[in-house]
Amino acid sequence: MNRRQFLKTSVLAGTGVLCAPMINRNRFALFADTVDYSARAIDLVAQSTVIDMLGLLTLDWPKLYAWQRRAGSFGQEEFLKLRKSGIQIFHPAVDPNHERPREAALKWTEDWNRFLVNYPGYFVRIDSASDLQRARDEKKVGLLIGFQNSDHFDSVEDVAFFHGLGQRVSQLTYNDCNRIGAGCKETRDTGLTEYGAKIVQAMNRLGMAVDVSHCSERTTMDAIVISRKPVLVTHSNCRALVPHPRCKSDAVIRKLAARGGVMGITVVPAFVRQDRPASINDVLNHFDHVARLVGVEHVGLGSDTDVDAIDPRTRQVRSRYAVRGLKHARRIFDLTAGLIRRGYRDEQVKLILGGNFQRALTEIWNLEPTPAVRPA
Repeated sequence: MNRRQFLKTSVLAGTGVLCAPMINRNRFALFADTVDYSARAIDLVAQSTVIDMLGLLTLDWPKLYAWQRRAGSFGQEEFLKLRKSGIQIFHPAVDPNHERPREAALKWTEDWNRFLVNYPGYFVRIDSASDLQRARDEKKVGLLIGFQNSDHFDSVEDVAFFHGLGQRVSQLTYNDCNRIGAGCKETRDTGLTEYGAKIVQAMNRLGMAVDVSHCSERTTMDAIVISRKPVLVTHSNCRALVPHPRCKSDAVIRKLAARGGVMGITVVPAFVRQDRPASINDVLNHFDHVARLVGVEHVGLGSDTDVDAIDPRTRQVRSRYAVRGLKHARRIFDLTAGLIRRGYRDEQVKLILGGNFQRALTEIWNLEPTPAVRPA
């Protein structure tokens, strides 16, 4: 899709975009508040398969449950809002956070699959690498089913069971310990367990991405070493810039990159800056840090919020997501413009917007051929 098609597409019509008038030479206003973006920024978003590896459709849970469970409750207006964001592939993962996590995960997966069946004109379930391109070609929104905890795997066999239901990404632990390993908030870092190693190996065999975003340092390192496929940090930030347990050390980032992994940068202020309110420049500093440390091929987007971060009760941005100079509803354009200002080349920006995660997911999901067995 070129800029002319992007500006004229019906996706942008009637949702606050004022026909993208040209404000100054080669700059266009895509949004109703007349913030203008360069033709180059618009082109880069239009030409990229934009993947947010922790992007929620909404943080309004009652609304989401209605969408998932009542046919017809999701409509054209909601779809256009998602498309207008510039994000084409969402990974709306959660921690089941339930005393019976397997049952909770089954319900969550069932709800998403019902949602996808009810709205085939709007969404594509991402089961394979080809679906990433299919969503783009069909101008639909792609959804990756995943979880921010793997404690729903009661057995190694459950990896295959949930893969059959459509799960393609699983974070090994949330903040605390489980049977697989230690979370980032544990005071005692026990690392990946023997059972956890078997889970990682099963995920490799079946084509399910191993996510270590909330894992402890040692659990993260163990998983990267044991995995035969690239491991992902779908949503985190750099501990060298912010000393928070949810952020990743340079040692982890180097090990991750050496095995082909990708790290998604969040826009959560607590992980972006601690000594003063976070700004878009602080967010961009995390992209810069990963790119300088291990190369631009290993950094992407993992916002860790929904499309606009609006609290439905106040109609204001939730305070825990407030970042100066960044408006969540248009953050893909704000970040693209920021990367251009930082001197990134077009191909590098495309990698960050989605190309890196697309490459890693393709490698993870493409199963190794089974060796032929010679007759005795």
